[in-house]
Amino acid sequence: MAQGENGMTVTTQGRRTRALVLGGLLALASAACPAADFDPRHGDVKALVDDVAGRGVDRDWLEQALTRAEFRQEVLDAMSGAAEHRLVWHEYRDIFLGEERIAQGAAFIETHGDAFARAEAEYGVPAEIIAAILGVETRYGEVTGDHRVLDSLSTLAFHHPRRGEFFRGELAAFLEIAFAQGMAPENLEGSYAGAMGYPQFIPTSYRAYAVDFDGDGRRNLWTDPVDAIGSIAHYLAEHRWAPGAPIYHEAKGPATPPGGIAFNEARPPRLTVSDLHDAGIVPRAELPADTRVMPLALELADGAIRYRLGRDNFYAITRYNHSYLYAMAVTELAEAIATARGQGPDWLTSIDTAPEERP
Repeated sequence: MAQGENGMTVTTQGRRTRALVLGGLLALASAACPAADFDPRHGDVKALVDDVAGRGVDRDWLEQALTRAEFRQEVLDAMSGAAEHRLVWHEYRDIFLGEERIAQGAAFIETHGDAFARAEAEYGVPAEIIAAILGVETRYGEVTGDHRVLDSLSTLAFHHPRRGEFFRGELAAFLEIAFAQGMAPENLEGSYAGAMGYPQFIPTSYRAYAVDFDGDGRRNLWTDPVDAIGSIAHYLAEHRWAPGAPIYHEAKGPATPPGGIAFNEARPPRLTVSDLHDAGIVPRAELPADTRVMPLALELADGAIRYRLGRDNFYAITRYNHSYLYAMAVTELAEAIATARGQGPDWLTSIDTAPEERP
């Protein structure tokens, strides 16, 4: 058994069933809508053009851009199969904690040492956390996606059965960014969900949090690792990263996660150490009884459960990707990179890890 992201206990079969149901909805949605219906003169497409043109983007440019958009069924199919929805912790962890990725992270920090040092000084985010996000997202810029962002976002904006409104907002932001930076939108590539560049920012995040960290007058997350480093640090700082504060604490508890506790929720810590103590979950290091934490129950390969207690900085990482699996993978990769760089004693102590107990 594993804990779902909403805190309810779900089986692996249950996760597969949800994916099949969503896949069916996506197939029905694509069947109900003409595959090439991105005509900027009609319906929701025209409404989007009107909205974005009202923000100062040239209407002719917008209409021409949308006529170049192409429907992509594979984008809809991929939305139901994201790793965060179908894997348990040890499976997800194994994707990102390989020795090669760890070594690449340490080397990436050395290569861009000045940028990481400035980002840490300005925003308070450790270099290893920034590098780990880049490592998980794009393997430090090596794999940034091969889907045309215009196609992905247009497909999701006008054909997704549940999240069309969200993706219409992302498509609008993407078109604004491309127009402002003088880029042809049909030439820009990213993930199937429209995430872009080194840090895989979705367009609204790009618009809100990208920074020109190298001072060249342009916020370039597509090909500029320095801008990406500063932008990730800025993003986490804006989501209340607390410099020097712990990310999580190790804990111990019963063999089976107790009922009545919402585990693995990507929400601000709200249960206290005292609340969890009454349920049999106890931090390995002493903490004040009123410390608010996010209880995590991580399934290991042998079926055992590893308990951890997320703090506010763990929650800040989930603002980047709303998955406890993602946040823990980033954290463990950051720890491993720190150790590879010989930064273990100080940095690892600040996040209260127990390396000797690692799987």
